Amino acid sequence: MSTTTPAKTRTITLTDRQPVRIIEDEWPIIASAYNDSYIGSDSGRRHQALGQGEFPAASLTVRRQHQDGRVLVYGVLSAADRAWGAPAGGESWRGGELLAEGKDLALAIRRVGAAGNLPEVVIRACIADLPAEKL
Repeated sequence: MSTTTPAKTRTITLTDRQPVRIIEDEWPIIASAYNDSYIGSDSGRRHQALGQGEFPAASLTVRRQHQDGRVLVYGVLSAADRAWGAPAGGESWRGGELLAEGKDLALAIRRVGAAGNLPEVVIRACIADLPAEKL
């Protein structure tokens, strides 16, 4: 008897439209950046910030739908938690865009990052993580 594992799905919140649900294997990540890139290599500083509830987690992700070339660009800003889920005065945000093939990905990353008030260094790191353009 063979059993099949159900495909892993993910629901993604988009800006000014209803969320979308994708099958992750059909929408591979082609670029991403996380707030670790702007804390730097000082792990002591990072743990101190996390422990004091002053450090929001920020991420940007770009996924490409392999069949028709559509692209999802989405970001998350999670307010820092002081005591196991208690908000630390910050506000969480989720949003993104669904783009047709051929649209300017760097511009979309910048729009999504700005809409979520994500750190500039995370926006730049995500743009830099895009596949290189062949000239």
